[in-house]
Amino acid sequence: MSKTLDFTLLISYCLFIYWLSDQSSLDKPFDFGFDTQDKLYHAGAYSIMGLLAWRSFRHLVSSPIILALLSIAFCSLYGLSDEWHQSFVVGREADSADWLADTSGSVLVILLLYKLNNRYFNERLKVKG
Repeated sequence: MSKTLDFTLLISYCLFIYWLSDQSSLDKPFDFGFDTQDKLYHAGAYSIMGLLAWRSFRHLVSSPIILALLSIAFCSLYGLSDEWHQSFVVGREADSADWLADTSGSVLVILLLYKLNNRYFNERLKVKG
């Protein structure tokens, strides 16, 4: 994908998350049968953001570790700002556990991408060497 498309997808997804956070209440699409199931929704949503952040920021930095750290920092800070935003929305509240779930979801995907990226480049070096 192109740089412009990658950044457009990331910004659009962030706006979608903002819109969801601006709703007084959200219906849960599935009932997993436990009280904190919303943490799974947070982790899932931010895992998608982690993927989009990785794809966007790879156009800015070439070091995989810097790419991973930048992507994690972006997602975590966006999650923090999202919780702060929800503290002003009637019917919603800020929750540090939600922020932790946001960050955890993005970290899991970004670490997977980092590992896959390193494996890919190590394999290419073996072929060339």
